[in-house]
Amino acid sequence: MPILKQLESRELVVVTGKGGVGKSSVAAALGVVMARAGRRVLVLEIDPRESVHQMLAAPPSDGEILRVAPSLYLQNLQPRQVLDQVVRERLRFQAIFQRVLESPIYQHFTEGAPGLKEMAILGHSLLLVEGKVPGADKFDTVILDAPATGHGVSLLAAPLLVSEVIRQGPIAHMTADVATFISSPERSGVVVVTLAEEMPVSEALELRQVMDERLDREPDLLVINALYPPFTAGEVDESADPLTALWRQRKDLNERELARLDEGWTGSRLELPLLAVEQGPALTEALAERMDGS
Repeated sequence: MPILKQLESRELVVVTGKGGVGKSSVAAALGVVMARAGRRVLVLEIDPRESVHQMLAAPPSDGEILRVAPSLYLQNLQPRQVLDQVVRERLRFQAIFQRVLESPIYQHFTEGAPGLKEMAILGHSLLLVEGKVPGADKFDTVILDAPATGHGVSLLAAPLLVSEVIRQGPIAHMTADVATFISSPERSGVVVVTLAEEMPVSEALELRQVMDERLDREPDLLVINALYPPFTAGEVDESADPLTALWRQRKDLNERELARLDEGWTGSRLELPLLAVEQGPALTEALAERMDGS
């Protein structure tokens, strides 16, 4: 089965990788590809700076679910909103609910409890695919533009961490449901994005090892982004053309790191070229076309 066909059936696709590797661009392009394949897709961003909307030619989400194309939607999520909603569902009276939200104990708890914000993100994703988010229809797939590599592992490990601390109440119930959701390879998938450069490759290989050790699973797909293309202009005097010399250095670096990935990564891979396209909807479309043809 083609690589992206494997992911199209997943309800949650977590996209992670070292900062600066094009993770958000890849997440947006995946959303475009899956929506065109007939899935009802929501790209979920948790960075408060909001950048994914620019890649999909949409206004900022500001926490709302926005339709950006047929079958494709976008939301920027603040985890605290999800935790507040869990409390709201359990406390039927507005006066009591408001007092809880204003309580210093509750505020310190939601800000500082290990894994709680990550659980809120995953819990919201589960509600989206189950059609249980108020005012929103059911989605076939949520593509989560997750934090950078180390935080991405913390996100995936959150159900286990929270279940060890909170054993009763609505958050405990949510944790159990999310743990089942995340542990199912038929329902959730993980995409790691990297550049063929030393530090991003090292982090990608480390993430694969940590996922195996802590979660007993491996990433479903490695996307190697922005590979330098072959040089086809014939023989050039590099001493007289520093740009050509720079290109050859970067291409050689790509080849060395690809060889390292050949040794350390046994799973599925997708290679995407470096494109002379400005970041934004044009780049998203160009990446989607290459993914679709993979």
